[in-house]
Amino acid sequence: MIVLALYPGRNDASAVLFDEYRVLGAVQLERLSRKKGDGVSPDGWAWACADELLDMAGLTRQQVDAVALSRAAMPRQYYRKNQSASRRLLDTVLRGRQARRPFRMMEQALQEAGIADESAVFDNAAFLRDAGLRADVTVHYTNHHRCHALPALFFTDWTEALIYTADGGGDNAFYSARSFRNGVIKDLFGGDDLLFKPPYNDSLGLAYGVVTELLGFRMMRHEGKVTGLAAHGKPVFKDAMAAHFTVHDSGEITCDWPSLDAMHAGITAICDGGSKEDIACSVQDLLENFILRAVRTILVRHPHKRLGLAGGVFANVKLNRLLAEQAGVEEVFVVPPMGDEGLSLGAGLDFLLARDGLARWLDNRYRLDNVYWGRDYSEQADAVLAQTAGVVKVSDTPAQAAAVRLAQGGIGAIYTGRMEFGPRALGARTILANPSRRDTHDELNRRLSRTEFMPFAPVVLEEKATEVFDVTPVNAYACRFMTITTGVKEQWREKIAAVVHVDHSARPQLIRHQDNPLYHDILTAFEAESGLPVLVNTSFNVHEEPIVNAPAEAIRALTDGRVDFLVTNGGLYERG
Repeated sequence: MIVLALYPGRNDASAVLFDEYRVLGAVQLERLSRKKGDGVSPDGWAWACADELLDMAGLTRQQVDAVALSRAAMPRQYYRKNQSASRRLLDTVLRGRQARRPFRMMEQALQEAGIADESAVFDNAAFLRDAGLRADVTVHYTNHHRCHALPALFFTDWTEALIYTADGGGDNAFYSARSFRNGVIKDLFGGDDLLFKPPYNDSLGLAYGVVTELLGFRMMRHEGKVTGLAAHGKPVFKDAMAAHFTVHDSGEITCDWPSLDAMHAGITAICDGGSKEDIACSVQDLLENFILRAVRTILVRHPHKRLGLAGGVFANVKLNRLLAEQAGVEEVFVVPPMGDEGLSLGAGLDFLLARDGLARWLDNRYRLDNVYWGRDYSEQADAVLAQTAGVVKVSDTPAQAAAVRLAQGGIGAIYTGRMEFGPRALGARTILANPSRRDTHDELNRRLSRTEFMPFAPVVLEEKATEVFDVTPVNAYACRFMTITTGVKEQWREKIAAVVHVDHSARPQLIRHQDNPLYHDILTAFEAESGLPVLVNTSFNVHEEPIVNAPAEAIRALTDGRVDFLVTNGGLYERG
């Protein structure tokens, strides 16, 4: 059965294509449109993602058997005319604005109808007909936080776990918790019971976003810069912010700022006159303190040894490390596409759960080897490079040639296999550099037009990971996908200074040969050249652009001088 899962969000839209429980492909809209964090717009819905995946799989829309959707922005013309009189009047007044925004949030439509039944507010049959899908296709909708949560359980072999989500909000919830034990998932909080609650704002994620904006960065995009900056300050404003938040006996977090505007005004007043470093440190400390307290509180009531995490808050790798270090936690897993781009993945899994029941769904679980789910341009890349003026192939042994240049201080990029899904570059579209050079951080920032405060992340041979980093059975699975920080062993801190933060931590990726042979071979050859089983890994993109997808984007980085060389399965290329 072919399942097309979609997240048609106004930001971070994405799609995943399943053949039963097997992921055939996944892609974010931004990688196709080349607009960072792109979502549905008057220029188009999420069909670009869907058609890309169907084309990759050699399928057409007529071969899709089910469409699974995380509730988000659906085309306005398919909503049923069941709005209140006041809403119809408002729509008439705002008709010009509607023309510019031809989508409406499903959450809003359900709230106005007072019922959590999408078929009551949306004409699925007309939607399918106009999209060129078969009339017998099943359309399945899923709660926002449930979409976040399910991959955190499905991609494990756990027999028990606490699954916890936190973000800037979706379906009128900011957090959710689920207890899994004895083949049963128990929803603790954060479900559709909150859908009809009057507007409120309990989100630590939004508080973090407010500070991001306050510091001159872009909310819901540059929070990672705040995490890096936080290590250089003191939490002088944390207590004043914390006075507005409460952790209840259930583990739920509430806030007395009733809206985002009130939160923005309150945090701005609290932080007035403070240094950027102290403000960043304060909100990082706030986030850590309350999420840790909430999770501990839940674990007292519902003891578990395994912890699954998802939602945009858990892009915060320092927070994830602290959660992994909690007493009694034996393993932590962070969904690799932890933000809203991962909602399509959860929507597909929820359809399969609804179709098959929990027992069969659990039997089909598996641990992820990788998230290389995009298109593979390997053959096209070498063909295009061979025809590109000003580019020359200098070696047919890419791993060895790359290792020599990296050891000499060169900066290169690897372009191999299928593109990664999610926010992290994991060796398919990655820039590589020597971790021993202290000037690497500034040089990469200069070349890529970035302003990163946290050191760039390392990639390490999995078989050498425990020699260099504090990798344990608790965090190793998360480390495979660069979703958590670890300590760096003291004897290695000076040797790989370019990837070590001021608190002696790093965010390593563990790589196995079976998952990405070229990537692993480059690291192996680099270790032979330098004695270091570690390289700098940063995403293959310049500031405010998505990670590269097609060959032309990778080649432009080479010809523009962003990198010194480009390595593919077929060879190593330089400007010439």
